This record gives sequence, structure tokens and C-alpha cells, in this order.
Amino acid sequence: MPQIVVEGLGKQYRVAERKAGTLGALGGLFRRNYCMVDALKGVSFNIERGEVVGYIGPNGAGKSTTVKVLAGILVPDAGRCEVNGRVPWRERIEHVRRIGVVFGQRTQLWWDLPVIESFELLRDIYRVEEAAYRKTLDELVTRLNLGAILDTPVRQLSLGQRMRCDLAASLLHAPELLFLDEPTIGLDAVAKLAVRDFLRELNHAHGVTVLLTTHDMDDIEALCSRVMVIGEGRILSDGTLDGLRAQVSSERRLIVDLERENGSFEQDGVTVERREGHRVFLRFDPRKVPAAELIGRIASRHAVRDLFVENLPIEEIIRRLYERIPA
Repeated sequence: MPQIVVEGLGKQYRVAERKAGTLGALGGLFRRNYCMVDALKGVSFNIERGEVVGYIGPNGAGKSTTVKVLAGILVPDAGRCEVNGRVPWRERIEHVRRIGVVFGQRTQLWWDLPVIESFELLRDIYRVEEAAYRKTLDELVTRLNLGAILDTPVRQLSLGQRMRCDLAASLLHAPELLFLDEPTIGLDAVAKLAVRDFLRELNHAHGVTVLLTTHDMDDIEALCSRVMVIGEGRILSDGTLDGLRAQVSSERRLIVDLERENGSFEQDGVTVERREGHRVFLRFDPRKVPAAELIGRIASRHAVRDLFVENLPIEEIIRRLYERIPA
């Protein structure tokens, strides 16, 4: 049985409309008008144990709502949801013992306490045995390089330090499943690489299942073997990155560094995307113009310093997929 089963999940929010209503009898008071907004519209998917799944979409697409339902924070209006064989919002105490959750813009640590005291409080909350807690803590401190900041109040940590501490906090009770909602938001390049390396090792060494929501496509490419795309509350795509690319476009990009800036590259099946000095960016469809044939033509006509072929950036693939959402 899959570790996560989601079938026909629906969730609506009652939202106040922005326009002012009619003045009330007391004067100066506004009568608010409300409307119902569909955050999730029949979302369905399964996730097997040990998978690392990227869950991506624009703001307001339904990513965080889905994660909150899976974590037991929200109750859906329709559909079925089971995690580890449990309904998250009905068996919440037992459910949270098996999962870890990190929301990138919120911390689960106590703001004015030293990091280690927050960890100790979480150990008590999750009722982790002392020996198991010490073993897990030692491993997390080493792998996330937390030794120098354990006695530092949380409010004094940098964003990168706090994120590493939040990751550790979510794993102190050795969960089987980790929900990450924008875990690298606002982090610098070094901190992002550290978080990615840790998550990759966590999955490989312990088989922890990871569901990752993010706007950072580098996170997706570095970590995820599977990607689900959501837009306006509906799943638009579910599969591998290569499958997602094939679904949207078979185009590839050829980048050519020339000895001289001049030269024409116009030919059937090839588009000049842009030029940057001696560098030319071309787009082509390998079904119409095989890469080897195109490279051979260019090399026979131009003095080439270097060239390489790459897939279209995943950001562009996602943008094209969003453009297919009906208005």
C-alpha cells in the first residue's frame, strides 16, 4: 500500500471580497461580502515509501493547502486522504509522531530560547526516549554542523542557521515522512547546497520519504525523481522531469561559442534565441534536426571555439504548462 493516498481531495476557503459593502446602520461600519474560493479541486495522487517528490505550482495553486491536509492541520471538504494508513486529522496525535514538517517562513523553535533547549522541549513533546534522542541529536548536530550554535538563542540565528535547526527539530523523533514547504526560501547559495546535500543523504541513508514544495527549480532538479505540478487546485502533471519536458516541448538548446561574432545560423528547424558577443543561443527540435547533424553543419560553416547542448530550463517548461490552464 502507498505511504500516502490522496483521492478526490477538495478544499474551499471563505474569503472576504476586497470591495467595500454598504454602510451599516451604526455608520462607519462596512458590511463585508464573502465568496468561496476553491483551493483544491479533486486532487488525487499516491506516494510510495522512500520517494522524493517535488510538488510545484504558482502562488495560490494549492501546494500549502495540500501539505496542511496531509499534516493534519486542515480538514478537507471532500475526498479521501490516508498517510501511513491513518486519516491525518482524525488520528492526529499518532500521525504527528510519524511525520516531520518544515515551513520555510515559520519556525517551530522557541524564539528566545537557546537552540538546544528548544530541542529538549520537542523531545518531551514527542516523548522520545533519552537514549534514542541522544543518538539522533548527535547525528543531526554532526551532519548539519550545529555544534557551534546549540547555545545560541533562536532569534540571533541567521536564516540559514535557523533553517538547519528547523530541519533538525523536525527529525528529532525519527519520522518516516518529511513535508517541506519552501525549505530553502531566502537562503544563500551555500546554505541551499548544504540543505540539499543533507536531504539527499537523509533519503538515501534512512529511506525517509520527502514531499517538497518549492519555487526553486534547482531544488527540484537536484533532489526529486518525480514532480507533481498543481495549478488552480488541480494536478496538471505527475511524472519524471524528463517526462514533464516531453509533455510540454521536445525543444533543446545549443549554445555555440564562436571565434568571431559574425555568422548566420538561420535554417529550417533552428531558431536563434539570442546573441551575447561571441556566444549564440539556438533552439532546435531534435525530432526535426538531430543534434549531431546540427553540430556538424555549424562546425563546417563557422569557426567554433566550444559548444554544448542542454534541455530547456525547467522554469520555462513550467511556465508553458501554466499557460495551458484554462482562463
